[in-house]
Amino acid sequence: MDRTAVALQVFDNKFNCAQAVFSAFAEDLGLDKETAYKVAGCFGGGMRCGEVCGAVSGALMALGCKYGQTLPGDTAAKELASKKAVEFIELFKARNGSILCKELLGYNLSLPEEMKILKDKNLFATVCPRVITDAVKIAGDVL
Repeated sequence: MDRTAVALQVFDNKFNCAQAVFSAFAEDLGLDKETAYKVAGCFGGGMRCGEVCGAVSGALMALGCKYGQTLPGDTAAKELASKKAVEFIELFKARNGSILCKELLGYNLSLPEEMKILKDKNLFATVCPRVITDAVKIAGDVL
């Protein structure tokens, strides 16, 4: 199964968007799925306040696992990770217009009245799978 299908299946199983995206890369990055689910567990819904989309956060976690700095003073790794993050963000923004959950969904899920609208319009089932798909594909290309 390809990464996009894995991510969408994870999301369909009621994990959040960050968990879906990050776990799709986990095994290739030397992580087990359970660890990936836990690490990304608090990043869905733009960290529950509509800020940076969880799918974006999950993709950036994957890029960090691949390219992130692990040694003090390793500025080359730090610069490469930053370059990869900026590349991902620019590509994601070009495709979706924003990296913010509340802008992607059109409503702020941290506000109860707007959360109700999100649910009534079924936007988690229509918008989120699209941005998860984009995040996985773009991160795969950047990796």
